[in-house]
Amino acid sequence: MKNVICCRCVKCGREYPAAPDITTCECGGILDVIYDYEYIATKLTKETLRARTDRTMWRYRELLPIEESTVPSGLCVGMSPMYEADNIAAELGIAKLYIKDDGINPTASLKDRASAMAVTKAIEAGYDTIACSSTGNAASSLAGNAAKAGLKTYIFVPSRAPKGKIAQLMMFGANLTAVDGSYEETFELSKAAIDKFGWYNRNAAINPYLGEGKKTVAHEICEQLGYKAPDYVAVSVGDGCTVAGVYKGLYDMYMIGLIDRIPHIISVQAEGCCPINTAVINNEPWQPQEENTFADSIAVGVPRNPDKAINAIRDSGGICVNVSDDEIRSARRYLASKAGVFGEPAGVTATAGLIKLSREGRLPHEAVVVSIVTGNGLKDIDSAIQSVGEPVHCKNDLAQFEKLFF
Repeated sequence: MKNVICCRCVKCGREYPAAPDITTCECGGILDVIYDYEYIATKLTKETLRARTDRTMWRYRELLPIEESTVPSGLCVGMSPMYEADNIAAELGIAKLYIKDDGINPTASLKDRASAMAVTKAIEAGYDTIACSSTGNAASSLAGNAAKAGLKTYIFVPSRAPKGKIAQLMMFGANLTAVDGSYEETFELSKAAIDKFGWYNRNAAINPYLGEGKKTVAHEICEQLGYKAPDYVAVSVGDGCTVAGVYKGLYDMYMIGLIDRIPHIISVQAEGCCPINTAVINNEPWQPQEENTFADSIAVGVPRNPDKAINAIRDSGGICVNVSDDEIRSARRYLASKAGVFGEPAGVTATAGLIKLSREGRLPHEAVVVSIVTGNGLKDIDSAIQSVGEPVHCKNDLAQFEKLFF
């Protein structure tokens, strides 16, 4: 790969060749893919992108760790819509708000970006089986992308995972294990099975290439805004891989000269499970926490990518904000009714954070903000019904209808 220099440990700095099945450093640290930005800048320009007909994440392939001869084998992931939400911006007292709806990806979450990359790298490495642990979205995205590519999957989820996500991944033909325990216990079982049976490892904090797939959401944001960097990008945060990926994508675009500055990251976690934000706010090493939130996709008490996440928040001059489950529920209804975007609980947590920051007067009035919705609301219907209640029931009787509504 001419565009990739190496993989470098974020803890000790040791460098490794970018083999397709590389995982973590010998010291246990997470690896980061290091690019030759000077070379890439000669290949990937505004004019290059303007001429491309590929409307998937692979349109940024010069910034992705795949071989030049590789033909990605998966679903059509990426180029999700970004909507202006002027009415919400006015209510929040900011200049501009954009909602990046990644819930329209093939399996309805941003995790498709990571899974498409995982499947592509597994094929490059010659594997026929791929596995992961997940709170739900990574599982269903892996199952769908692997099914398209003809790979076998073994997937581990906590038994609390919403039925919508479980049904989805089982329909894709995954070998599913619902673990009676926390996400940490689920992760440990998946790791043991992967090590024993030699499957390709899709776990995002083990596999350095997964964040490289996720970062394409930031590439798209920059392109969709005409390469005018927003002031802030708000991200829901769980194990840290997504926020790290978003920062990496913004950094990429800055390093090749397509944007002139890196936006501030707004890291939003649930109050009942916020180990990464707590570490940043208190300027101390992160500590495990309980997983006390209904937003299952970010209910990660032992984050697997805290180093990259914390670096991303700090290096961008970012903001941390924690929100309650009630604030997430309220934001879910608000975003759907005001912008027409129906997100799952974790998917709208970033927006809940913006609402809270606005109420606290912590957002500049001139700010241009992008809020990423990471998953579709149909992933978790039960909690949605609990939030909005049952529909009004009426007989085939106009008089009764009038009485009910007028």
